[in-house]
Amino acid sequence: MRAGDVPFSKELWLLKVIDIFGLSGVQFDLHNLLPGIKSSGLGGSATAATAVCLLANELSNARFNGEQIVALASLLEQDMGVSLTGTQEQSNVVYGGVTDYVWFPWGIPGNSGGYGSSLRRTLLQEADYPDLASRIRVYHSGTERASTDVNLVWRRRLSDRAGYALHLTQIRTAHEFREGIRLKDWWQVKTSIREYVKVRTELCPDYMTSECWDIQGQCESHEAESFPLGAGGGGAVFIFSPSPEKLLELDRALSPVYRRIPFNLRARGHEFKNLPLKH
Repeated sequence: MRAGDVPFSKELWLLKVIDIFGLSGVQFDLHNLLPGIKSSGLGGSATAATAVCLLANELSNARFNGEQIVALASLLEQDMGVSLTGTQEQSNVVYGGVTDYVWFPWGIPGNSGGYGSSLRRTLLQEADYPDLASRIRVYHSGTERASTDVNLVWRRRLSDRAGYALHLTQIRTAHEFREGIRLKDWWQVKTSIREYVKVRTELCPDYMTSECWDIQGQCESHEAESFPLGAGGGGAVFIFSPSPEKLLELDRALSPVYRRIPFNLRARGHEFKNLPLKH
């Protein structure tokens, strides 16, 4: 490809990033931490796009700030049809932390920004991460499909009266989830997850695969709730229980059938190795 001539195409996203930052002769190798899992629904495509933008930004002498990187990575996914996305996943890669997140697509009045602006407020301090992590599991259902299919249905439902009303309920439910985390009201967290999944499924039944229904059935038997991540396409399912002891019992039921994905809660986002950090 000639510089400036790389089209917006899903298959050429890596070349497009290099083109945007004016780089040439640079090879990017991306590796999944877990072999055998191409995607997970944990914001995998957003993580990859954001990571490459961050590294390209360093190699091209840091022309963009963190908020602009978030915007750029999100726009790339949108324009190439990789995923219909906001900016919350990209923001997590850049900033990290257990925070709430409010995205203003057209920016905050009085503040300049690229593709909108965002507000983040800390919900839990790093010292409280183990308490939260003990109540969380992530399992891979073994089924992968295109998230875009479900996302398109959700977006279309914004244009019909019943779908719009359902979408509105998610704002309240997301706030209850946020408050449950902040107050460490683990039963409120569990209830809000259940309500959110119910609405998502009403909006698009294909959100839940047969494996997801099976995992949810096991969760209900162990006082837990499941939440297929993203649009449920990558296969990863987030599981939450107010009781760490019940989760250990659930592990014994799920581990023989589904693959458990280890995770870390990070107070900070991306990390460069073998490169000078910029503050």
